[in-house]
Amino acid sequence: MQRNGHASFGEPGLFTGYRPLPGVHDELFAADGSVHPEVAAVIAMLDRLGVREFSERQRLADGAFLTSGVTFSVYSQKKGVERIFPFDLVPRIIGGAEWEPIERGLVQRVAALNMFLADVYGEQRILAEGVVPREMVLGASGYVPEMRGVKPPGGVYIHVCGVDLIRDPKGRFLVLEDNARCPSGVSYVLENRSMLKRCLPRVFGKARVRGVDNYPTQLLSALDELAPAGVDEPRVVVLSPGPYNSAYFEHGFLARRMGVDLVQPGDLFVHDDRVYVKTTEGPRQVHVIYRRVDDVFIDPKVFRPDSMLGVPGLVGAYRAGNVTLANALGNGVCDDKAIYPYVPDMIRFYLSEEPILEQIETLICARPDECARVIEDPGRYVIKAVDASGGYGMLVGPSASKAEVDEFRKRVSANPRGYIAQPRIELSTCPTWVEGRLGPRRVDLRPYVVTGKSSWVLPGGLTRVALVEGSYVVNSSQGGGSKDTWVLEG
Repeated sequence: MQRNGHASFGEPGLFTGYRPLPGVHDELFAADGSVHPEVAAVIAMLDRLGVREFSERQRLADGAFLTSGVTFSVYSQKKGVERIFPFDLVPRIIGGAEWEPIERGLVQRVAALNMFLADVYGEQRILAEGVVPREMVLGASGYVPEMRGVKPPGGVYIHVCGVDLIRDPKGRFLVLEDNARCPSGVSYVLENRSMLKRCLPRVFGKARVRGVDNYPTQLLSALDELAPAGVDEPRVVVLSPGPYNSAYFEHGFLARRMGVDLVQPGDLFVHDDRVYVKTTEGPRQVHVIYRRVDDVFIDPKVFRPDSMLGVPGLVGAYRAGNVTLANALGNGVCDDKAIYPYVPDMIRFYLSEEPILEQIETLICARPDECARVIEDPGRYVIKAVDASGGYGMLVGPSASKAEVDEFRKRVSANPRGYIAQPRIELSTCPTWVEGRLGPRRVDLRPYVVTGKSSWVLPGGLTRVALVEGSYVVNSSQGGGSKDTWVLEG
């Protein structure tokens, strides 16, 4: 493709004048401005649209998201919490050959995490052998001692896992963190794909992109497979905290796509250690609950007695083996950022394999020598609270103010176990339409792994993009947007 080629009627090509950031891997262009070979054909088609035509299609996409009510709540904003989920029409494109090891690495990682959960809520071999420090696991806020000895149907703890990946300046995909509790965002993957096919039908039709539309079918199949023993036709429901939850759009979306009931806690009750949903035809037993309610709120008889989001007796039904909870209670120990550095060791311990996916060098502040390094110069690191998510509880040291750095020095000193530190990685960028032009914006990637009797990886996943120039924070809850992620066939 000629970078300074023109669209019809002499209009500049869409990518005319686009320049990647120096020292950063761009998803579509090399440092010298040439196109990566595996995406060249797609970029040529997009370029021929020109700026004016592309701008009009982006406007139509924004309007369609508005009328469709594709929303996300941003709790940090003072004026209202619900906003339209920003969507950028320029896709992030991954070649099929590049995706294959990522897919294998994700399946490997989730297998090890499942075995880790079965172990720490069972025999605790990995703790006894000192591979992972006992105090690190048992002291994690996500570890739920009430679940010790409870075995979920099929032995699967993580039915849906969102593994966040970034790409470093060398072009390597690295694991940033694991989300094994209630990972959100997959509805936006499906909505993004639907919208892009409508706005760029010819480009999409010729690009040979792997499909994502069967995600709800794969999820429902996995949930059916892991229903309690002896249940031939399980009743599955999606349990939501309600419309004030940030991901409520997604809860309803997935329930509709799977063809199951969307319920709130008041719709369920427990009798004789069995869960029932209230219907117009009377109570009906529920066998599988795809829950989007956090552990601490899910049963006021076991956890927080003041919870208005729980179902009294639900944990008893779960312990009795009469209902499957997806994801399992207690998975939060995997999401603890101080446990993350040990995942490669888990893979070696449980699978006797070397990790396929690499991850980021991490300082664990619970270790005195590593904590001292962080406290000495917090401005060198990205410091994260181990139990936070959504971009909260985080310091990006190299771009933080002196006051922010000093504040985190105090926080780490007061609670070393509560923090980890990592070098700031120059996240890869992708051309993004902002304020009427294309510019490089940093991105990450959240693929989704669905596990029933086997694991399946959604081709691509949610590409999140930092819309603010220079920002490293891509989280939707911090005002980031998203892109469609294309994994090419072959």
